Amino acid sequence: MGGGDNLAMVAGDVKHKSTGEKLLAAAMAKFGSADVLVNNAGIYEVKPFLEVDEAYLDRFLNTNFKGTFFTTQAILPQMLRQLDGVVINIGTPSVYHALAGAPSTAPLSSKGAIHALTLQLAAEFGKDNIRFNTIAPGVIRTPMHGKHADKSAGLHLLNRVGEVEDVAEMIYAVAKSKFISGAIINVDGGMSAGHNLM
Repeated sequence: MGGGDNLAMVAGDVKHKSTGEKLLAAAMAKFGSADVLVNNAGIYEVKPFLEVDEAYLDRFLNTNFKGTFFTTQAILPQMLRQLDGVVINIGTPSVYHALAGAPSTAPLSSKGAIHALTLQLAAEFGKDNIRFNTIAPGVIRTPMHGKHADKSAGLHLLNRVGEVEDVAEMIYAVAKSKFISGAIINVDGGMSAGHNLM
């Protein structure tokens, strides 16, 4: 694992605010500030709506939504003290672009909540110079999509799946910008505009 002196690690369950508090403590001890928070923990599966029970729904609410909500709640007080900071949440274009062949109401409901949270927090804390944005990736070549990710290429106008670097570059750009807030930014190879399906 890279990072060297620029890396500090904390283990924990993101649904608990205490994990975010440990993360903040580690950042303050190692770097002296909390400038950028990327809420990237997330899970995805497909299951027909009528088969979703409360325990299954809670899995997605806990990791995707509560993880984002409570980690942000733990880090935000330090950003308020600094009067500066940016929170970048990871959403999905599928919130606004559903696919009948991929029944995923549980994960998409949790991601939709993240999109709404982003807009509301941007409104509440803009006066404090804290920026909130969501980056919404298409299908990205990660372990979550497994070795068959390329089968989803046709969902994107560019007719390929995304690479981790595609998302990382946008995260970096949004983190550096001082005038982007309340934005939902698709990094999806044109998936939200249409499909390259033959």
